[in-house]
Amino acid sequence: MNRNVPAFFFFLACVVNLCGRIWEPALASAVKPALLPLLAMAVLVFVSNHRTDRHMITLLVTAELFGCVGDICLLFDGFIPFASGIGAFLVGHIFYITLFGGQSWKGMDWKAWLAGLVVMGALVFTLVKLLRIEGALLPPMAVYGFTLTLLIFSTFCGLVRLRDKTAWGLLFVGALLFTFSDALIAAGTFHVWEFELREFVVMLTYLLAQTFLALGTLRLAEK
Repeated sequence: MNRNVPAFFFFLACVVNLCGRIWEPALASAVKPALLPLLAMAVLVFVSNHRTDRHMITLLVTAELFGCVGDICLLFDGFIPFASGIGAFLVGHIFYITLFGGQSWKGMDWKAWLAGLVVMGALVFTLVKLLRIEGALLPPMAVYGFTLTLLIFSTFCGLVRLRDKTAWGLLFVGALLFTFSDALIAAGTFHVWEFELREFVVMLTYLLAQTFLALGTLRLAEK
């Protein structure tokens, strides 16, 4: 298979989904379940023609497939689909963190860990306060927020400590965009910040995040 075909269909599906967010929500919902499988297929076709670290690719594709499960769950209304979607994304983030942190944290000084934990804790506290999360949802959302900040931390450490600045720069921006997209979802869910094109911005930043995470990983995985 031409390695550009799955990437083209992923790009086309992204365009259709984003256009649907503006003009036809039903169209966006119909395309959404295919987005991450197409990205995963593009990754697998690419690596079939290159020498890559298969363990890294396995972690990447697994994270993307859990992202697909999360996308499907969030198509439905109600607490159970919402909680299931957040749980799927949480597992996906753990695979991403395993992938990136496994490289960026090697040999890191405990002082850097301490500073990172303080900053991550402060970010989660700030997000919880800004989004006005309280009650029974506070513990799970705090855990999810900490996981997102841990994802950012894992890519930031790679950007600062390791040689391939292009790859780690892509991963760091991807982690930031993922966090921004999820924060917008939470802001709408808890009625803190809503605006006309919120769903469009959520999907645009989410798709860019997944794309940057995939591109950065492919660069790191090439032998």
